[in-house]
Amino acid sequence: MNLQKIPATVVTGFLGAGKTTLLRHLLTNAQGRRIAVIVNEFGELGIDGELLRGCGIGCDEDGADNGQLFELANGCLCCTVQEEFAPVMEQLAARRDQIDHLVIETSGLALPKPLVQAFQWPSLRTAFTVDAVVTVVDAPAVAAGTFADNPVAVDAQRRADDNLDHESPLAELFEDQLATADLVVIHKTDGLDAATLAQVEAAVRAETPAGVKLVHAQQGRVDIDLLLGMGRAVEDVIDARKTHHDEEEDHDHDEFDSLSLTLEVPDRQRLIDALVALVRRHEIYRVKGFVALPGAAMRLVVQGVGQRFDSQFDRPWRAGEARASRLVFIGDHLDRDQLLRELQADLNPAGAAA
Repeated sequence: MNLQKIPATVVTGFLGAGKTTLLRHLLTNAQGRRIAVIVNEFGELGIDGELLRGCGIGCDEDGADNGQLFELANGCLCCTVQEEFAPVMEQLAARRDQIDHLVIETSGLALPKPLVQAFQWPSLRTAFTVDAVVTVVDAPAVAAGTFADNPVAVDAQRRADDNLDHESPLAELFEDQLATADLVVIHKTDGLDAATLAQVEAAVRAETPAGVKLVHAQQGRVDIDLLLGMGRAVEDVIDARKTHHDEEEDHDHDEFDSLSLTLEVPDRQRLIDALVALVRRHEIYRVKGFVALPGAAMRLVVQGVGQRFDSQFDRPWRAGEARASRLVFIGDHLDRDQLLRELQADLNPAGAAA
């Protein structure tokens, strides 16, 4: 029996743009589609995988693993396609008759093009086709000038570095994610006026191939029929989509640090205030993690991009589960001990002064 290729949608986007939120909405509204998921985390805690399991993705009603969710946590997906990605894809290919669609959520640090090019490999081409690349954009961040027309100047200002020859890896990454897109989701548009949205669209279109559709969204709410079923066979055209890294045989993310801290958190608002203050003092791009508050039966999810932080309770702590507060920090020139000292001083000023 000849089996059809599994269509794969690659969801990419900068740190904190809302990829997991979009994915949760997609899976919650799958309309009977059998969707397999690969999530990739750049960090020591599989935060996104845990969030998806919190809404039932990856486990049956009794909590057993159903083989629907694959979590790759050992680095950037575009850098580990052979070591981690290929074996998972082989497992999925063997279950081709049980899968209607595959969705791959890359980390915020991944380049989409090398990942899509992996689908040109004979071992993958026979079983999969890239239905589309969906790029999620953080509208308020773009509106705030995070990625201006001159990313070199922005990067120099952000790093307090006057070396104008230094090209911002973050700006290049943002541009490469747009250059490979088949659909761009301009996310978190609520609260932005028409003029600001027009400014964001202009910035996005400047880096996006002609004819690519832009859609506005809040809380990841995008029509599933728009996200899935584009049929672009991107693996056949990806080489023609020019990006900053086309001449590189390989790349790395040595410019980014990723570390996790375990803390005692006495109060929700005090934690948020301490994190905002910490971000102002250090080059921290992204914060995410789980927090155990005193007397709270629910686990608190904390996520932040720049100085914007969100927190919400996602599920009760399970029996036997360690109630610990652990946060992942992604940034530049981060010192674990220094960050821990500063956070502890802000969370417990009386103890720090003692």
